[in-house]
Amino acid sequence: MQPLSIANDGRALRATPLASETVLPLHGSPLDARLPLALLEAVKAIDTPAAELDTDFVHELRNKRLGLSETVLQQIRRYNDAIRARQRIGYDEILALARLIGRRPDADLAFREAGRRWAQAFVDTVSGPCRRAARSLPALIARPMALGALRTIARRYMNGTLVRQGSTLLLEVESPVSADAAPKGAGCGLYEAAFRESLQLLVDADGAVDHVMCRTRGDARCQWRAEWRRR
Repeated sequence: MQPLSIANDGRALRATPLASETVLPLHGSPLDARLPLALLEAVKAIDTPAAELDTDFVHELRNKRLGLSETVLQQIRRYNDAIRARQRIGYDEILALARLIGRRPDADLAFREAGRRWAQAFVDTVSGPCRRAARSLPALIARPMALGALRTIARRYMNGTLVRQGSTLLLEVESPVSADAAPKGAGCGLYEAAFRESLQLLVDADGAVDHVMCRTRGDARCQWRAEWRRR
């Protein structure tokens, strides 16, 4: 599938080839709709003006900014419907969306904002009692609960695996949907931000996340490493 680009009138998404770009052989099973929803909501938030504007200028912005286009608004509604219906979205569709966003000059910002939104959405699927226990109970009890929730999240929402090595957690994803979306591996910021946000929300950890393996550097998978001590 060719990457998508926004048409000049801002109202339609069209497939067009990209020149002089490394395209990785990425493939995977369908993904939860919270991921493409987070990508589009991040772009919409970034493209929305901070101040109120007159009607004519708003119409002009809708024609020029991807996040405000009618097509994106329709897709947001579609992904919300898919979440309610528990329908997953094809990997190739999300791959094309990620590559489209990766062409933006603010792609790094968009992917990291999307990662935070994505994490907030999938952490919300963890039961309230489990979240509260993971943050408040002694580590001997809380850590196994948090680790179980994080492993479920990695498998269900990221098509990845989570491994514990002492006080370190390793998140591995064989085909991150945004791996080749932007130059210098900026697309992997989507998963990095989501991993960091989920650790903060579930276990109140606020450490650095290191991207120790990357498909764009020739590795067989992407891997992120993080400490998960409480603040």
